[in-house]
Amino acid sequence: MKTQVAIIGAGPSGLLLGQLLHKAGIDNIIIERQSPDYVLSRIRAGVLEQGMVDLLHEAGVSERMEQEGIVHDGFEMAFAGRRVRIDLKQLTGGKTVTVYGQTEVTRDLMQAREASGQITLYTVPDVALHDLKGENPKLTFTHNGEQVQLECDYIAGCDGFHGVARQSIPEDSIKTFERVYPFGWLGILADTPPVSEELIYASHERGFALCSMRSPTRTRYYLQVSLDEKVEDWSDERFWEELKRRLPADTAAKLVTGPSIEKSIAPLRSFVAEPMQYGRLFLVGDAAHIVPPTGAKGLNLAASDVSTLYRIMCKVYQEGRTDLLERYSEICLKRIWKAERFSWWMTSILHTFPDSDDFSQRIQSSELDYYVHSDAGLTTIAENYVGLPYEPID
Repeated sequence: MKTQVAIIGAGPSGLLLGQLLHKAGIDNIIIERQSPDYVLSRIRAGVLEQGMVDLLHEAGVSERMEQEGIVHDGFEMAFAGRRVRIDLKQLTGGKTVTVYGQTEVTRDLMQAREASGQITLYTVPDVALHDLKGENPKLTFTHNGEQVQLECDYIAGCDGFHGVARQSIPEDSIKTFERVYPFGWLGILADTPPVSEELIYASHERGFALCSMRSPTRTRYYLQVSLDEKVEDWSDERFWEELKRRLPADTAAKLVTGPSIEKSIAPLRSFVAEPMQYGRLFLVGDAAHIVPPTGAKGLNLAASDVSTLYRIMCKVYQEGRTDLLERYSEICLKRIWKAERFSWWMTSILHTFPDSDDFSQRIQSSELDYYVHSDAGLTTIAENYVGLPYEPID
């Protein structure tokens, strides 16, 4: 088999890259270790930055998002028994975010992929990468019981934190930066109406809480929990009662509860791998970086990586600009580290840390109070939340 760009991973980043390349006339094949049903079963983020919304429009997969996505002009931060609204639209010159679940983004991209006739190979668990420094890199794997060799010009590793792409880079050619947080998020999905029209980020002495949503009838709520907590110890009743304790009284009084349809605990970490390329292999999304979900940046950072690699590939195939290939990592990392900073800041300012002393707690409270009572502070939060501009490719 031969193609121009081989894409490892059929999650939203791999599918989006494939769709954009296809529209630009660049041939690509996607290889995914899991089944389509498994990929669609992943419950992930649902807040899309303006830049990702624009990219989905460019890819021609925005029709259902326009119909079902919920545009939010702001969000709220609750602390010390009160709520402060961050007016995103006013503070950023008209930018907004859109609530539209990652599962739905993936579904739209899968349908577009099928309609395009481009090849996607699912249930391929044994991908190996070869000759990454050469002019003709290769992938070998087993598909339908047969050994396959795929030759290509370039490889995009969109296969997540535990994928084979980053693991294929020699240890002495990559450096990683990581911070593991001493808590996780217990999240539930429920078919109940949202407690608020916009997201609420709540800081409380008992721990952080987030009121989010997927639609006007489906909600997503999170609680900060210690890393030794187990999902089976959290009944729905216990979850709802704890959530009410962490919300302002007027908000808790309006909370509509119901049976959960999904419940899980996710640990929080910050992670960056540098550089994001090795020879003709380019890392995209979670393969290269992880952010704590507090800033709603994970999927959105993957989208900006996709945008960068897609535009570089267009320059390569349409203008012969191979000089840009070596700048992929540099361009991506500028935006990634800014998003890492914002996600770290949101996590640090809103969560309760088990080893925090009285002084640290006072500083944390004072910083939050300062930011929400300063025009400059509010603008800083807003412009980071809606997403910083994509780095230009020139």
